[in-house]
Amino acid sequence: MTAHLALSAPSSWVTRWAHLIKPSQVILDLACGTGRHVKLFANKGCAVTALDISKEALQVVVTHSPNARLVQADIENTPWPLLGETFDTVVVTNYLWRPVFPKLLTSLKDGGFLIYETFAVGNEAVGKPSRPDFLLKSKELLSLCASLNVVAYEEGFLTAPDRFVQRIVAAKSAAKMGASPDLPRFHL
Repeated sequence: MTAHLALSAPSSWVTRWAHLIKPSQVILDLACGTGRHVKLFANKGCAVTALDISKEALQVVVTHSPNARLVQADIENTPWPLLGETFDTVVVTNYLWRPVFPKLLTSLKDGGFLIYETFAVGNEAVGKPSRPDFLLKSKELLSLCASLNVVAYEEGFLTAPDRFVQRIVAAKSAAKMGASPDLPRFHL
């Protein structure tokens, strides 16, 4: 297996918030790559849909998560392949395609969580990606999630490897619209 197709450790942000996800929930891992988060949630007993453009990466997913549903799709150049489907949780790391964001939000079930982490402005000084199209502007992720209840949000610089990121955990709740009594509250 080539190095770019190796299974890396799950994101510390995703593992930090994985306790919010109950076994048997339906998860979408968008731009899943080789499936480090697919494996994490499949091992919890979740039904995971692994969506990626790369057929080769999805072949790696099936080796460690044989029950995952694989969807190979180019979501930047073709219609949304999961039209009408909803998920208890949507996970996205190291990927940004702004036009798909409304579809992610409508794909969340009421009470569902969005766990998102990707690169932000400033990253161009330390590595890739460096194009503005792939870097969130300051507080942009908060703005994109304005219709959700924010559980946690961070923006800043991380090391090992050096990178600038924004990351959020947010819940879709009919109560945003009013406070949900069972929505976890965290103070950072």
